Amino acid sequence: MAIGTMEVLLVNAKGLGDTDFLGRMDPYVLIQFKSQERKSSVARGEGGSPAWNEKFTFRVEYPGEGDQYKLILKIMDKDTFSADDFIGQATIYVKDLLAVGVENGTAELHPRKYSVVRTDQTYCGEIEVGVTFTPKVEENYNEEEFGGWKQSHHY
Repeated sequence: MAIGTMEVLLVNAKGLGDTDFLGRMDPYVLIQFKSQERKSSVARGEGGSPAWNEKFTFRVEYPGEGDQYKLILKIMDKDTFSADDFIGQATIYVKDLLAVGVENGTAELHPRKYSVVRTDQTYCGEIEVGVTFTPKVEENYNEEEFGGWKQSHHY
């Protein structure tokens, strides 16, 4: 099993349906991977086209428990006097990315746009996200790999 770091670059979103009647939407994103959750900053007053340009790091085990290798990005609207509104969500499947990363030492999904859908699966904009996975190098090196340096000590 490989353990590594998945870095999520949250770039921006476009065309999000505005949920606020007064003023503009203040969107933020909850990024979930398995039991881990990260929260972006709130893009105050940026309405349906917020920009974040933030990076988030998740600890990943591959292959790990279960097969839920997906990032869920829940876009929320920060409300001051009521519960935050759910705008929509995007799902990014990262199983192939993790497999390639384990094989090649790193793997990257360059920032691209993913559809944001409401609870009823209707389209409500897009979010631009990039993902990188880097397995952690094992600490227990095998001595023979270094050309038998033990034998080169002459006394």
